[in-house]
Amino acid sequence: MVADYHALTTHYDKGSEIHDNRIEIVKDLLACGLDPERTAIFNQSSVRYHAELHLLFSMITPLGWIERVPTYKEKVSESQSPERESYGLLGYPVLQAADILLYRPYGVPVGKDQLPHVEVANDIGARFNNLFGEVFPHFKYLVPEEDTRSKVPGLDVDEGGNLRKMSKSYDNCIYLADSPDEIRKKVYGAYTTPSKLRATDPGVPEGCAVCQLLRLYSPDSETQLEEDRQGIRGCVKNKAELTEMLVEYLRPIREKRNQIDLTQAVYALSLGRDYAEEEAMQTMSLVKKVMKFRFP
Repeated sequence: MVADYHALTTHYDKGSEIHDNRIEIVKDLLACGLDPERTAIFNQSSVRYHAELHLLFSMITPLGWIERVPTYKEKVSESQSPERESYGLLGYPVLQAADILLYRPYGVPVGKDQLPHVEVANDIGARFNNLFGEVFPHFKYLVPEEDTRSKVPGLDVDEGGNLRKMSKSYDNCIYLADSPDEIRKKVYGAYTTPSKLRATDPGVPEGCAVCQLLRLYSPDSETQLEEDRQGIRGCVKNKAELTEMLVEYLRPIREKRNQIDLTQAVYALSLGRDYAEEEAMQTMSLVKKVMKFRFP
């Protein structure tokens, strides 16, 4: 699902940009190998039942459940707007619950930072079942095991000097469509140990964005990070090697993506919408039946 409704929670004034980005996301998914004949790829806004179920869930969800979600608190604290936060931002977990429960899944793959949102979805489903009747199964949390790939670090740090996760909202990403020159420019501008002014100065790999990305992409990362820590290698060498690895790692995706045109992306969305709409309609039929409310 391409979450275009969710994008409006913080970019409500950028409708045309969101419209264009939807196609770019689909190209990314196809370039990474998803087959639209086997995987439903669709825009959230193209299946009206997402908005409908979100509205119904909002009627039964206690305010305290969503006010305590950590991501909401984080977004509010980071906001530079003179206005109060929007209902859309507060209700983000409720819409996400609708996105998930509409398809009554067995499980949901989720990173640890998003786990509170997903837990709220199960809570909302259970509350609905208790109030009206059994519709939504309790789904499992498919959290990846702790390893070097569980979290991809971004290219910068937060105000406290800690590495942030790679996120488009932080503008600290390397994108699948980036050219080799764009990758090189981003890597060479990435955050490294501030006290490591010369190659022979000891580094702190745990706090260096370049070193942490080497952990993900380099088979020799243990040696590279230890040499950085001992002052045997410098940041320039780290950045040069990381750039080369990223360029080669992303090359097949980038080349395939360049061959995908608008027609292919629109076709994939059309196939996915039809399948998702059929599945969602079955769930909404059950919802309306147990609520005993006369819907048009």
